[in-house]
Amino acid sequence: LPSSAARLGAARGMASMEPYEDFGKHVFKGVVADEYLKKHGASGDILDDPSWTKTHSDTVAAAVLDWATDNGANVYCHWFQPMASSGVRHGQSGQVQNMMMAMNDKTGEPEWDFKGKNLIKGETDGSSYPNGGLRGTHQAGGYLAIDTSSPIFLRGDTIFIPSAFVSYYGAALDEKTPLLRANAALNKHGCRLLKHLGLDATDGLRSNIGLEQEIFLVPRDAYYKRPDLQLTGRTVIGKDAPRGQEMCDHYMAPLSSATPALACMQEIQDECWKMGIPLKTRHREVAPGQFEFAPLYGLNTTQIDQNLWVMQIIEEVAPRHGLAALLQEKPFNDVNGSGKHNNWSIATADGIQLLSPKDINAATGHDYAFAVIMAAVVAAVDIHGDLMRMAIASPGNDFRLGACEAPPAIVSTYLGDDMTFYLEHFKDGKGKGAYNPGVKDLDLGTREVLPFQVPAEDRNRTSPFPYGGARFEFRAVGSAQNVSLVNTVLNTAVAEKFAEFADRIDAGEDPLDIAKSTLEKHWRVIFNGDNYCEEAQTMLTERGIWRIDSGVEAIHVLTSEKNIELFEKMHVMTKEECSAREVVLHDHYSGTVEMEAGCLVDMLNQHIIPSVKAAGVGPLSELETAVTTIKEAMAEIHAAETSYKKAQLARVLRLETMIDIRAVCDAAEEVVPANLWTLATYKELLFLDSHVDAAPAEDYFPEP
Repeated sequence: LPSSAARLGAARGMASMEPYEDFGKHVFKGVVADEYLKKHGASGDILDDPSWTKTHSDTVAAAVLDWATDNGANVYCHWFQPMASSGVRHGQSGQVQNMMMAMNDKTGEPEWDFKGKNLIKGETDGSSYPNGGLRGTHQAGGYLAIDTSSPIFLRGDTIFIPSAFVSYYGAALDEKTPLLRANAALNKHGCRLLKHLGLDATDGLRSNIGLEQEIFLVPRDAYYKRPDLQLTGRTVIGKDAPRGQEMCDHYMAPLSSATPALACMQEIQDECWKMGIPLKTRHREVAPGQFEFAPLYGLNTTQIDQNLWVMQIIEEVAPRHGLAALLQEKPFNDVNGSGKHNNWSIATADGIQLLSPKDINAATGHDYAFAVIMAAVVAAVDIHGDLMRMAIASPGNDFRLGACEAPPAIVSTYLGDDMTFYLEHFKDGKGKGAYNPGVKDLDLGTREVLPFQVPAEDRNRTSPFPYGGARFEFRAVGSAQNVSLVNTVLNTAVAEKFAEFADRIDAGEDPLDIAKSTLEKHWRVIFNGDNYCEEAQTMLTERGIWRIDSGVEAIHVLTSEKNIELFEKMHVMTKEECSAREVVLHDHYSGTVEMEAGCLVDMLNQHIIPSVKAAGVGPLSELETAVTTIKEAMAEIHAAETSYKKAQLARVLRLETMIDIRAVCDAAEEVVPANLWTLATYKELLFLDSHVDAAPAEDYFPEP
């Protein structure tokens, strides 16, 4: 780890607003964009209408060039998001970086060259990215078009232009394009429904999200002694340390200045701040070595772009502090995994929250508006819970779901007793009036702490999709995921129900009757109890709630008749795009398992077996047999004819064979003397607070 003196470089003096004056200077929006556009006879207002790409592209390009060069950048790229990047592609993005210059033929000297045509469109080779058969080497064109919903940003000497990535025929080759289409469907049909309810959302709807990013930070020297962490992001073997998270002592404990973690997190926040990423919250999480960042809420496309940058910056800053950042969902056994809780909501462009009863009822002038909208959401979860499960079927979630604050693979929703009581009376015709969320008073019986109010509902950390006041929190999302597919599913499923409601009202039905009958039909998906309880899981399964324990099988539902019909009807994905995406996701799964299995073979041959031989103790014959077993299983996977079959076999290797072999390896670690064990242990990886230098002579928090 870096010396204590080196860590003092991140020490901060007396707090003031001065450190935040650079917020957003590296994002081309708001006052920054307005300043530069005015120099070219325009203003930042033109960026609010996507048609600027047709009418003012040269003007915007000239302003962007000025902004870039003023900030030391002379390179541009169209920044896009290939499929199946989680856990393998640094930054989870694609880009080809080009100098913003050309050569003057007469003088032979370079000159600035960046025009509207360079800004709004690009082209690259699309065949070498995961595409599920949508492209081939003989049909390799990939086209990039600027996404005007997410601002251009700058880092180092390069400006990054968020872009959609499609084939020559317009098929989505990326994560972003289906999300943009789902946003369009939600906007179209949500506005239709709202108009029937009394609100003309003339400027449209937007889906907002907030993404909580959990990570592990481990000593980099120990990280280099774990080939599995380096190549796959998780430990495929490893005996538990004598101490884990049993005492809950790590959760929200002070961020110690004696370790590099605090300085690392400060630098991450500072770098994000310049890029206009409001990374507001930082704290320790439950597991040893686990931490969390959380930003402010925002538009889903922008938040997803920013989250990809947050993950990239985390990985790049950590080494400067002698650390390695682990983004994978389950790096360590028997302690919490990491999630990226996807807080999801819908609002009008002027900020009226559809999931806030007070806001939406007041805006529509109807007490029942909130109940109608909630009925649509409840129905969407019940009908398309399989797609919600598919959307979080990342390889790392195999080991995370179902314990340690991660919900199980049974897709229900928690509304809380207060709202459930209201909606039940609404659907049964027993109550009238608006839903007013309750509060209760807490009196601690002390003079110093006066009575205070709290919401009537508690937090249910076991629910996959709990309501949290004006938002739902999709808790099952994995930490390493690009959440575009997650939000594509949520928006498409809800858009379908909004469309159905609007169609039925167009046909003469009463919105209250529609909402009541819908709630009656889909009431089963509401569950406010303990989702970890085995009896409750059995009960929910018997109710017919979507339950898909296997991530591989969850991915397969993407091409069910019901789901292809949904995506085609909402103009989000074609049948061919759904089929291609299933292939890509299955290949991503089996490829991940193959890397893990290859690492385990190497660790057995190069570390574990030699250590056991040197010590003269341990299950040597079982370890040698394990190598052959893994190689045979990998050969069977390679011989499988379809991506689906490969993924099925890979799941057996990973969740059965390799778990059994892990137990043998961990038994060997238990008996081999420490001086002969060549792999970093959980004790060395997880406990930063126990591996610190002598205290520095200087104060960490100096006088201003």
